[in-house]
Amino acid sequence: MALVASALVDTPLLPPMSSVEDVAAALERERYVADRSLAVTLFLALRLGKPLFVEGEAGVGKTEIAKALASALGRKLIRLQCYEGLDLATAVYDWDYPRQILEIRLAEGEGRANDARERIYSERFLIKRPLLEAIAGDGPPPVLLIDEIDRADEEFEAYLLELLSDFQITVPELGTFRAAIPPPVIITSNRTREIHDALKRRCLYQWIDYPTVERELAIVARRLPDVPARLARSVVAAVQALRRDDLFKRPGVAETLDWAMALAALGTGELDEAAIEATLGVVLKYEEDVTRVRADLLPQLAAEAARAG
Repeated sequence: MALVASALVDTPLLPPMSSVEDVAAALERERYVADRSLAVTLFLALRLGKPLFVEGEAGVGKTEIAKALASALGRKLIRLQCYEGLDLATAVYDWDYPRQILEIRLAEGEGRANDARERIYSERFLIKRPLLEAIAGDGPPPVLLIDEIDRADEEFEAYLLELLSDFQITVPELGTFRAAIPPPVIITSNRTREIHDALKRRCLYQWIDYPTVERELAIVARRLPDVPARLARSVVAAVQALRRDDLFKRPGVAETLDWAMALAALGTGELDEAAIEATLGVVLKYEEDVTRVRADLLPQLAAEAARAG
């Protein structure tokens, strides 16, 4: 059990990310195209030992920040995917009940049942779930991703306060686990509900918006270097036009990449009305949006794509 809590500031286990430019360059090497604002906030989160709370629409690259950071740091990524009903046994720790029962029965057979009941609540039988695993290890800490916190219940959100305040978790049967070196923490939210101020106060904040045309083209070029530049420009122009419309769910960067890959796989050289209609299911995920685009927007999208290509 790690017993000492310390700040992340100037820890020798941190890699050389001594400036905002170092952070931006590290993300770039991991094919994550970050704007200046994100690089600054991420640098400060690492330097100050603060969690980074990232909000934005689905599919704009929030989760990818944690993946890119873990890879850039050479650290393990521990991901906790949040959902309604998430509890401590899934997120923090649980006991290996079958092994505990077996230990008790073996002890009873040897006439030492009282001893066994004391020993079963030890680390031998403790199952470390993502949050405990992230703070209870030795050596360089992993990157902890708490993904889509807005999907979890408010009760679980309140539980995170102890972790984010002191990077410690209390297991009643064993005591308190404290991180010797607090891990970098990325928390994401799609803003389906508001997150309590008490949680946000413990974090640095970053909003990730839909990218500009130039940045989205850069993302496609970095992530999909084999996609022809002309096709990439057409896809980005069409996606940008879709986002300006009143759709139920506007496509994110993830859909842009999927669409470009799908069209390239089909050997599509020109994004015309026929190609757009045939592949709408790649970029739009709701029937109402597909119907609207087919009925009203195909000529406009094809024109936008042709001008960009």
